[in-house]
Amino acid sequence: MSEFRYPDSPVFYRTLDRPLPKIVKGEGCWLIDERGKKYLDASSGAFAATIGHGVKEIGEAVAEQMSRVAYVNGTAFTSEPAEALAAELAALSPKGLDKAYFLSSGSEAVEAALKLARQYWVESGSPSKHKIIARTPGYHGNTLLALSASARAHYKKLYGPWLVDCPMIPAPYAYRCGCGGAQGCPACSGNALEQTIREQGANTIAAFIAEPVGGSSTGASVPRPDYYKNIRRICDEHGILFVADEVLCGAGRTGKWLAMEHFGGVVPDIITMGKGISGGYVPLSAVITSRKILDPIAKGSGGLKHAQTFSHVPSICAAGLAALRYIDKNKLVAAAAKTGLTLQKKLAALADLPGVGDIRGIGMLAAVEFVANKKTKRAFPRALKMAEAFTDNARGAGLVVWPNTGHADGENGDLAMIAPPFVISEAEIDELIERFKNALTVTLEQIAAKGGRK
Repeated sequence: MSEFRYPDSPVFYRTLDRPLPKIVKGEGCWLIDERGKKYLDASSGAFAATIGHGVKEIGEAVAEQMSRVAYVNGTAFTSEPAEALAAELAALSPKGLDKAYFLSSGSEAVEAALKLARQYWVESGSPSKHKIIARTPGYHGNTLLALSASARAHYKKLYGPWLVDCPMIPAPYAYRCGCGGAQGCPACSGNALEQTIREQGANTIAAFIAEPVGGSSTGASVPRPDYYKNIRRICDEHGILFVADEVLCGAGRTGKWLAMEHFGGVVPDIITMGKGISGGYVPLSAVITSRKILDPIAKGSGGLKHAQTFSHVPSICAAGLAALRYIDKNKLVAAAAKTGLTLQKKLAALADLPGVGDIRGIGMLAAVEFVANKKTKRAFPRALKMAEAFTDNARGAGLVVWPNTGHADGENGDLAMIAPPFVISEAEIDELIERFKNALTVTLEQIAAKGGRK
């Protein structure tokens, strides 16, 4: 088959309107398709392939574990890989956050974390606390509770009747905030959370959830240094749990193991992790919390009411354990911090290009936001599908990026996320920049031909 696309293939693809190359091999930061074309993976797939492609140690660890025992029921047994992985995550987490619950995706981890927050309050004698406060723009996953806590209008348009109402506060998104850096800005300072708590009633709120550093929804937007100190204070004063969603920005992506480490020692009540904790080699996620949260449940019902067949699976945990040890052995978090400085500096040079409104990020997480008018920050009309067109042109140029849309006003807005594996070299960063420029030139020419850039 020369092209792989719907409806010619038996695969139900995630995209049904375009052909997909078939990847047959990965090496470091590169993917190679069946025709021999090489693609520089500038987004680590979906931000997951942090350690690079083709690391044999991970596959060997999984194979060795599978040869002994691949699967056990997590309600009846534990396993050596689950115990060891939990211990290593505890050592990497803030003091006291030393209990890890393993699942298979970031969405599942968020779903379980929010259920845990609710169950904690019920079993602590506060059953009225059920609401989740989240941020807009924001994204936490595609299971129904995680999607409810997300601000993705195009998803909610479809599934709105099935979702629960989650009060939203504005995310700290400096490029599109009109505050101009004013210290009292409710969004950028976090004070919007306190206002919403007072409006909703603290006795109704179970938790506040946020990505410590913005993911694709705000394009790697980094809050002020004191933002989470204020969030922690507000949560403590009103008796609300703080859930840090580190699925995308954790596991070294920002140059520290947890993105929360950039914010002065603020400790959340619950952490969700995924993507990079297995280096992208298996579907693995985790909910990390403390005895403070678990003791009321242990003394009450006896367990979290969130059943998943593939939780605490030995073979999957073995992959996570091998990935963590590979990261440690090769000092890849430190590499992400050091190489991240180079990445951010070289990306900043794109700021003068036509169509580029803002470039931002931290460590190995960055975004380029596209605008039709640099001065007014006016977004391209959604009908032009700028981000999608750029992504297609980038792939044609052998560059893989992650697009996002809708962040400007809920419908319009286009950006490309750059989040390569931590092993990328400076020469490969230079190649990334050149391919990015070429793809942007082609995309803007296509838009101009449509009369869409004025």
